[in-house]
Amino acid sequence: MSNILTCDALSKSFGSVVVADSISFSIEKGEAVGIIGPNGAGKTSLFNLITGTLQPTSGQVHFKAQDITPKNSATRCRAGIARSFQIPQPFAGMSVYENVLVAATHGASLKPQQAQATCIDALEQTGLLARVNDLAGSLTLLERKRLELTRALASNPSLLLLDEIAGGLTDKECQSLIETIQSIRATGVTIVWIEHVVHALLAVVERLIVLDFGKIIADGEPNTVINSQVVRENYMGIAADA
Repeated sequence: MSNILTCDALSKSFGSVVVADSISFSIEKGEAVGIIGPNGAGKTSLFNLITGTLQPTSGQVHFKAQDITPKNSATRCRAGIARSFQIPQPFAGMSVYENVLVAATHGASLKPQQAQATCIDALEQTGLLARVNDLAGSLTLLERKRLELTRALASNPSLLLLDEIAGGLTDKECQSLIETIQSIRATGVTIVWIEHVVHALLAVVERLIVLDFGKIIADGEPNTVINSQVVRENYMGIAADA
């Protein structure tokens, strides 16, 4: 498999506050990678650097072997990078379908007929087809998270970034969402998932990256990473001799 995403010595600081400290890693096409770390570790900032809503202080982002560091977020989205946000913010006064259509027409620049087909496919895949004509503001939390996922899918991504999409859900809702994400991965979409609900991550990902203070402190097979001393001490707060 070939790399779909490479971050090369990616750094970002706001004055004396460093949110990304020379982060380097590559992700292969079709891979599912989880990212964990304490609050303030720089996880969402890393997503912002990958999607182009933040520009790095130094370093580069390569997508499909192309340097996209100078590209804006709209260009990166049309190239195949999509994301969901931690707090869903749908257009509450628009229907579910209209929300998804905005993503298909503006995120993927699809023409009307193709956009319509893409929207229906995405809604079906995320289980929202029955709510297609309902106002987005009437959705439950799980449904709003599904709408976030649907809008991301409607932009035809090859790389999908998920930011704490399982947060706030019950165990049953979380399991339902896991199954949806597994089905998306089965279509060949590469997934990078930030999540504090670790058991949800472990049901999907084959690799785990741990961030702390803007640095990667562990990267590897999930169970090995979770049980490593550095992760137990820095992320879980478990003393080395515990």
